[in-house]
Formats: sequence, C-alpha cells, structure tokens
Amino acid sequence: MTTANGEVEPGRLGGQFNAIFVCWILGFGSLISWNSMLTIGDYYYSLFPNYHPSRVLTLVYQPFALGTMALLAYNESKINTRRRNIIGYILFTLSTFLLIVLDLATSGKGGVGPFVGVCAIVAAFGVADAHVQGGMVGDLSFMQPEFMQSFFAGLAASGAVTSALRLITKAAFEKHKNGLRNGTMLFLAISTFFEFLCVLLYAFYFPKLPIVKYYRSKAASEGSKTVTADLAAAGIHGSENQGELQRLSNKELLFQIKDYALDLYLIYVLTLSIFPGFLYENTGEHQLGSWYPLVLIASYNVWDLVGRYTPLIKCLKIESRKGLMIAILSRFLLIPAFYFTAKYGDQGWMILLVSFLGITNGHLTVCVMTVAPKGYKGPEQNALGNLLVVFLLGGIFSGVALDWLWLIGKKNAF
Repeated sequence: MTTANGEVEPGRLGGQFNAIFVCWILGFGSLISWNSMLTIGDYYYSLFPNYHPSRVLTLVYQPFALGTMALLAYNESKINTRRRNIIGYILFTLSTFLLIVLDLATSGKGGVGPFVGVCAIVAAFGVADAHVQGGMVGDLSFMQPEFMQSFFAGLAASGAVTSALRLITKAAFEKHKNGLRNGTMLFLAISTFFEFLCVLLYAFYFPKLPIVKYYRSKAASEGSKTVTADLAAAGIHGSENQGELQRLSNKELLFQIKDYALDLYLIYVLTLSIFPGFLYENTGEHQLGSWYPLVLIASYNVWDLVGRYTPLIKCLKIESRKGLMIAILSRFLLIPAFYFTAKYGDQGWMILLVSFLGITNGHLTVCVMTVAPKGYKGPEQNALGNLLVVFLLGGIFSGVALDWLWLIGKKNAF
C-alpha cells in the first residue's frame, strides 16, 4: 500500500483494535509522569512545606508546555512528527528517571536547592508534553475519531491509575519508616517504565499497523509532509505524484474553529483553577485527615476517565457547536459551588462536586476533540489538532494562574 486512494475501506484493514489500544497506552504515557507528580504531592508538601509545591510546580510546568507548543504549532507543517513524538517520549523517560536520581542524591531532604532541581525537571516535563500531546493529537486528527477518544482516555487513565496506586502505597507504607518516600520512588519507577514503553510502541509498532498506514498514506496523498518519516518507517516511501495541495492557512483554520478553540480554553481554565491546588490547600480538615486530598484527587481522576468514555454513547455525545458552548459555560457555576462547599459543606458534598468536575471535563474534552477535525483535509487536520492543543494548554496555564486567587485572605498564604 503506497497511497490510500479510496479503493480500500478502512474498516476492512487490520489492526484497528490494536491501534486503539496503543493510542490508549500512548495517551497514558503522555501524562503519567506529570500525574505522578500531582499524586505524590503529599510527599513534596512534606519536603517543601513552605513552597506551595502543587501550585508552584504546576505554574512552572505550564509556561514551558504552552511556549513550546505555540512554537511547534506555528511550524507544524515543516516538522517531522515521528521525530517530534519520539523526542517527547524520550525526554519524559529521562526526566522522570532524573527525579529518582535527584531524590537519591539529596537523600530525600528538602530545601531550596532540591526544590529548584525538581522545578527544572518539571520544566522539562512541560517541553516533553508539548512535543507529545501536540504531535499525537495532530497525527490522530486525520485518523478515526475512536483513536483520538482512546488517546484522551489514556491521558485520564494515567491520573486514575496513579491515584489508585497512591492510595494503595499510602496504606502499605504509611506506618513504615520513610514510607512516604518509598511509595514515591515506586511511583516514579513505574512512570519511567511506561514512558520507555511508549518510545518502543510509537517508534516500532504503531507505524506498521495497516490501518495507521492507510490514514497516513491518505494524509500524504492530500499533501501532508509531516507523515513522511512514519511512512518510511513502515516501508512506504512517498510517491512521485505526491505534491503540495492547496490548504487553509493556520490563520484561516483558527478563524473557522475559533469556537472549538475557545471551548477547550474555557474547559481547562475552570478545571485547573480548582484542580489540584484548591483541593490540597483550601478544603480544610475533615474526618479523612491526610487521606482527604488524595481521595479528592482520585475522585476527580476516576470520573475524568469515565467522562472520556461517555461520548461513545451516541445519545450523550454533544456535537452541536452551540450546545457545547452552553454546556461549557454552565460549568462556571462550579466556582461558587466549590467556594461555599469548602466553607460550609462536609467532605461528602466536596467529593460529589469534584466528581462532577471530572466527568464534565473528560466528556466535553472528547466531544470537542473528535468533532472539530471533521470535514478537513489531512494537512489541515494535523494543523487543527496542534492549534486546539495550544488553546487547551493556554486554558491550563490561565487556570493555574487563577488558582492562586483562592489564597487571598488565607492566613500564612505566602
């Protein structure tokens, strides 16, 4: 198969289930390192109690992710997607491993020096995230919507799995000396393994699946240059009649999808203004004690994962552009709901609110990401995917910055 000219139905090609599963693993690997950082936040709070680690580390991560992503999105049509994604996963692998090395080198001690080291590694996470998330979303935008849904489900699963493991390790190590640190090292070792697995899967297995070759060949026939290296890795070399076909510019694309871009921005500006900083520092003391923030983080992650599968139920998927905007804007009612629940409510109501935050975040994200690329050519879909990730990360960055507003009026906030 040199090109996909419409003679073969995608559904008849092999590897569809395998591709969906690999997309899930690649999504899982895209965020497991960062989610591990969020989930082991209680360890970093014990090491750096005066530095607001959940807020500061997130604030360090996002400018590097957003800045790198904006640069990559601007040049996406000239970038080798294969090299971009492999570099991203390798950087994730090395950075996660360096967290283990740093902790061992400092003997698990706090202080300014180790905290600066952690911040530097987290900045590398941001650069890796921009490479991987933008590259993968752009790549999957011209394939089946199920691949995109599975990738984003994997992103959420990384949070759910790390939360579950954190609860298990806390129960297992809580009464042991250095139990918190031992649990953290186990987390980081697991994350490093999955990042390395993603390098192998993306580099050697994913490009050779027949259905993946079909969609990449189709994109190449429509003028895409970003898939050339992946096709070559699968044994498919560009045909002589492949040329530059006319496509919409990034500016024209952005104008046409401006509502989808705003949708993603608003979804994540709300979510990150609450998660995770508010949940760690603004929910007070309750019966669950030190387990309380971990339970809240786990509740969000589990329901975020559930929400990324609910669009597979056709009657629940929102495809109307106006319907999506109304649903997304209505989520902002959660801000007063969280404020008054933290002030007057008990832990059950807070867990319910966090769960609703998670399921709506996951559901609306997948709805936007699977609907937006429809009707465009392969090169345009790749560019569109990159642009959407820029706005997603922009929403996260804005939300992280706004999250600090919850500290106004709080004693010993700074």
